[in-house]
Amino acid sequence: MCMKKCLVGLTFCTCYLASYLTNKYVLSVLKFTYPTLFQGWQTLVGGLLLHVSWKLGWVEINSRSRSDVLTWLPASVLFVGIIYAGSRALSRLAIPVFLTLHNAAEVIICGHQKCFRKEKTSSPKICSALFLLAAAGCLPFNDSQFDPDGYFWAVIHLLCVGAYKILQKSQKLNKLSDIDQQYLNYLFSVVLLALAAHPTGDLFSVLDFPFLYFYRFHGSCCASGFLGFFLLFSTMKLKSLMAPGQCAAWIFFAKVITSGLSMLLFDTILTRETMGCLLLGGFGEALLVFSERKGS
Repeated sequence: MCMKKCLVGLTFCTCYLASYLTNKYVLSVLKFTYPTLFQGWQTLVGGLLLHVSWKLGWVEINSRSRSDVLTWLPASVLFVGIIYAGSRALSRLAIPVFLTLHNAAEVIICGHQKCFRKEKTSSPKICSALFLLAAAGCLPFNDSQFDPDGYFWAVIHLLCVGAYKILQKSQKLNKLSDIDQQYLNYLFSVVLLALAAHPTGDLFSVLDFPFLYFYRFHGSCCASGFLGFFLLFSTMKLKSLMAPGQCAAWIFFAKVITSGLSMLLFDTILTRETMGCLLLGGFGEALLVFSERKGS
């Protein structure tokens, strides 16, 4: 059983690393900055693969009532915000910076639990949220590659992530399994992003993309779609096999590896001040892992 958990954890880390590096390559190196098309493609591939997996009996998707689907609709809107804003931010920010800002969504979740749901919050978790907030707050003032648009979309991204996770934990939405939720997210995202492709200008602007007919672009886009699905599948497997503390540890490990390797593969300038902010954020997430393991 221990070997199986380790294998699932390593598979998750591999998918996480490959997914982020592939997306960063398409968005920053090839400069395919048409998020409605890129994210629409990824969700279309993910939705089709999830549907095929359901038909083959690999996963179970339950048919729910219309009320359950409508109840989940606000979360699906937030999911579109997560992937759209995340794509815009990742195209402009280094992966370590993006992940540090992404982790700050935990501050929203912790604040909601403490202030609105009146849940008892452990000291390590509160300290973790404070460190994550400090890291995210200091980064814009110490980033030598500061990009206002990148930070703007990263803030939108983390707000959507925080709100999505709060809705996901809501008692009213627990009727839907993780697979059901993601299936609805994929369906809604494909429709909404397809409708938004023309108003945003992406549909016709993409015709001027210089690598539109290059195999590197086609191969990278295909890989991004499949890797996104495999990351989803491995994440769900990870959560089903492991306690929350173990799961959080593997996610933290995947982020550390991804951040470290991305600095070697992409043009990243990190000053001592920037590294200090990133390490502060890493320490905050390590505290979060500790609080999760202690709670489990």
